[in-house]
Amino acid sequence: MGDKVFSGLALLAGVAILATLVFVAVFLSFNSVGAVYREEEGLIIRQFLQYAYPLVIGTLIASLIALLLATPVAVGVALYISHFAPPRLSKSIGYVIDLLAAIPSVVYGAWGMSFLGPTLVPLYGWLHQHLSFIPLFAGSPSQTGRTIFTAGVVLAVMILPIITSVCREIFIQTPKLHEEAALALGATRWEMITMAVFPFARAGIISGVMLGLGRALGETMAVALVLSPGLLTASLISAGNSTIPAEIALGFPEAPPGSERQAQLIAIGLVLFIITLIVNMTARWIVSRHKEFSGAN
Repeated sequence: MGDKVFSGLALLAGVAILATLVFVAVFLSFNSVGAVYREEEGLIIRQFLQYAYPLVIGTLIASLIALLLATPVAVGVALYISHFAPPRLSKSIGYVIDLLAAIPSVVYGAWGMSFLGPTLVPLYGWLHQHLSFIPLFAGSPSQTGRTIFTAGVVLAVMILPIITSVCREIFIQTPKLHEEAALALGATRWEMITMAVFPFARAGIISGVMLGLGRALGETMAVALVLSPGLLTASLISAGNSTIPAEIALGFPEAPPGSERQAQLIAIGLVLFIITLIVNMTARWIVSRHKEFSGAN
């Protein structure tokens, strides 16, 4: 009887998750019709794409900056905790990393707006002075530091605990026999890591990175506080650009209920929902390719 009850509860939980996902998709789809259709004009998909395109690009740029900055640091910290640090020190560092994940996003946003942004202003001036021939550093540098690059740095700090925790757990699960066999054959510790740890943890690292990417794509308050929204620009050091979550957070309170503006915001929320779904499906596909020899199982 207990097994049947537990089985039924587990099945109910799984169905509830799928039902919630379907409900969210249906809700977003139904309420975003006004953004792509007008009674007097018919379909206006092109106008909506012109509105959504800069927001999608800005979201991807900020998330990519965060991944490029956070992934090497997270993997290095996880390696140090799992294979190099003394037990006491590794536990202390692990606690600190986990504590970063508990800090509210609004605190990160306030830190980025009041401290990190002004601190990076001299760097932006130097980059513009010496590397302005590169489009990423062209344009007038921001005097407040509230740029897409600053937002990416804040996101990198926010996703660092997620990627580090996943990588640390995967590295610890590496079979000891593989590590000892590599060392017995004369490999150095770094060679042992490259031959035994990284192949075992490859899919797990990818899963952690994709999990961090999902957090970066959906982050709202921190980006809304740090970023000074504006037109899409290729420059990382100039004011401008925006992200989908920040656009929704800043625009939804002022959008009249049932208006086309509200429908536009819900529609770009649907776009973000689809992007996040694609990211998660891609991560699962990558993990499944290495399921025979992987720490992600």
